[in-house]
Amino acid sequence: MKKFLYLLTLVAAVSSCTDNFEDLNTNPYQISNESLQQDFNHVGAYYPSMLAQIFGNQVDHNLTNASYAQHLAQPTVFVQNVNNTTYYITWNGYWNRQYNNIMAPAKQVIDIAEADGYTMFAEWANLIRIISMSRATTFYGPVIYTQYGNEGPGVYDSEPTLYAAFFSDLDRIIAEFSANTDYTGLSAFDATYGGDVSQWAKFANSLRLRLAMRISKVDPALAKTQGEKALADPVGLIETNGDNMNIFLYGNKFHPAQICFEWNDTRMSATMESILVGYQDPRIHAFFDPVSDLSLVADHPDWPYKGIRNGAFLVAKDDHTPFSTIDIDFNDPAKVTSRKLLSADEVHFIKAEAALRGWAGAGDAQTNYENGVKASFELWGAGGVDAYLADNASLPIDYDDPVETGDVNDFVNQITNTIAWDEAASDEIKLEKIITQKWIASYTNEMEAWVDFRRTGYPKLPPVYQNSSNADWGVVPTGEFIKRMPFINGERQNNPSGVADATAKLGGPDEINTRLWWDTGGPNF
Repeated sequence: MKKFLYLLTLVAAVSSCTDNFEDLNTNPYQISNESLQQDFNHVGAYYPSMLAQIFGNQVDHNLTNASYAQHLAQPTVFVQNVNNTTYYITWNGYWNRQYNNIMAPAKQVIDIAEADGYTMFAEWANLIRIISMSRATTFYGPVIYTQYGNEGPGVYDSEPTLYAAFFSDLDRIIAEFSANTDYTGLSAFDATYGGDVSQWAKFANSLRLRLAMRISKVDPALAKTQGEKALADPVGLIETNGDNMNIFLYGNKFHPAQICFEWNDTRMSATMESILVGYQDPRIHAFFDPVSDLSLVADHPDWPYKGIRNGAFLVAKDDHTPFSTIDIDFNDPAKVTSRKLLSADEVHFIKAEAALRGWAGAGDAQTNYENGVKASFELWGAGGVDAYLADNASLPIDYDDPVETGDVNDFVNQITNTIAWDEAASDEIKLEKIITQKWIASYTNEMEAWVDFRRTGYPKLPPVYQNSSNADWGVVPTGEFIKRMPFINGERQNNPSGVADATAKLGGPDEINTRLWWDTGGPNF
């Protein structure tokens, strides 16, 4: 990473010299523009830093989608416990991170690459733009994509326009990658696939499948067309863990580990405890660490893991910090060197749902479902997958907060679906099995779990205990769940006409209870 930053510094140094100075004072030790271009450094140096910004920081991830998907929860009493996690929007930084650190440099590198005829680098940057904006839109809905970088105030795309653009751009990108699988220019800048263009094509195709399933309820015809295109494309899909798309950390610490171990601001969620302990899921040992105080798990001492309810009533931080941390291995950069963005388990689960929806080429729903679970067990080094898949009795457990008296923070489990596949069950029961297992497997990539929950209603999550929503950002009715993040104040102040147009395209007020386009609230079938 230091090499890439150093090269960027050199680029800046070279470009800052005046023509007259260069004519009169040639530095024999200075790296020239020609030298930088020899190994594609003048374009390639941008990519590691762009990819590193995909997940965001504590605010972008831990206090937003990781909480809303209910994988992690926090013991900390932020702002008198009235904050994002209790549905009062206090922090909203993902927009700026994606535009300042991905969209802006991507535009720069595309301009450079196109001027120099480096089409592969330009399309690689375009693929990173799709990654970024396909995630940002799950927060906000309409975003600035097709007209980003044009003069004047930013013009937002409606969600139908946005997804059509994603699919069109993926057509072009996959075609370019497929035609140039022997291209080696990306190698020095690609920690994910080592410059293997065929692997990037496979990832791009898998991303198409993800986006197609995301819109399957609101536009089933387009979803089927795009999904079947991905299933039939000869470039293939990510279906083994060796093909997973991982964002490398370049020696940096996995960010939630810093939040967990250095700041003590995150812990296992109560929902994770309920589902993983109830299902006796061996992956729990790779996800979280057991508690040292067994009085916290008196109702299940053989599975000594304790979580915090999302949106919990909190009095003092120290009350819940003894609860389960994430696994200690996450705190070691030598053991956790990357973070998954799209993995084989997700693709198998999407194919299982696609089979239920009748998409050609999806295969058998049960086979895909079980392959998804197996891929996740393999990824996390868990044993006993065959016995797990045969379990037709275990269910998630009710949750009790041992710190609080009475029913404070407690909930009764609403999931009545077991793990084992039942071919005679309805498609709705089968979908619940698929999405519940997909939710578990998406650990460390919670944004997709939050998408699926809003899209399908699965898994059956408990509502937040403390709902602090009000008219400032929109009211989430008791027992319901946050549906989006509002447009950021910077856009409201600096681009009011754009935000007004975006709100019209949103189809509802710029509030946290307005559904996104693909979140129809209607039946799954």
